[in-house]
Amino acid sequence: MESQNKAGLPSMDGFERRAASQSYGARTCDLLVRVLALVLTLAAAIVLGVDKQTKVVPIKLVDTLPAISVPVSAKWHYLSAFTYSVASNAIASSYAALSLVLAMSGKKGVVSAVIILDLLMVAMLFSSNGAALAIGLMGYQGNSHVMWAKVCTVFGRFCNQVAVSIALSLLGSILFLLLVAMRLHKKSK
Repeated sequence: MESQNKAGLPSMDGFERRAASQSYGARTCDLLVRVLALVLTLAAAIVLGVDKQTKVVPIKLVDTLPAISVPVSAKWHYLSAFTYSVASNAIASSYAALSLVLAMSGKKGVVSAVIILDLLMVAMLFSSNGAALAIGLMGYQGNSHVMWAKVCTVFGRFCNQVAVSIALSLLGSILFLLLVAMRLHKKSK
C-alpha cells in the first residue's frame, strides 16, 4: 500500500527536496545580491548627485597688486564624466528595482532578458566608473603636461565624495557581474 500526502500532493524524494532547497537558496541569493546592487548604485548616484563645494580662493592678477578673494564652486554637473556617472547609477538602480520583480517571475524568456540587461548594466557601470575615475585622478593629481593644477587640494570634501561615489558604484557593478555569473552558472547546469 502506497502512502499519500495528506494534501493530495505528490511526495518528494530526497533528490527532489535537495534540488528544491538549492533552487530556493539560489533565488534568495539572487534577490539579496540584486537588493545590494540597488542600494549601492542608488547610494552612488545620491552621493555624487548632491556633491558641491564652494571655496573662497585668492587670485593674484598682477604681482604688484594684492590678491583678490573670489568664491569658486565645484559641482558634479560641471564635468560630463560625473554627469554620466550619476545618470548611469540612477539607471542601474532603477533597473535593479525592476529586475527584482522580473527575477521573481522565473519565466524562461524573462530570465534570458534579465541576463542580457544585467550585462548591459555591467558595461554601463564599468564605463562610467572609468570615466569618473579618470577625471577624479586628474583633479587629484593634476596634469603637468597641460599645466592643470591639482583641484583636490582646494576642494577636498568634493573630491572625497567623488571617491566614495566611485567606490560604491564599482561595488555595485561587481555585484551585477556576480549576478551574471550566477545566472550563467545556474543555466549551464
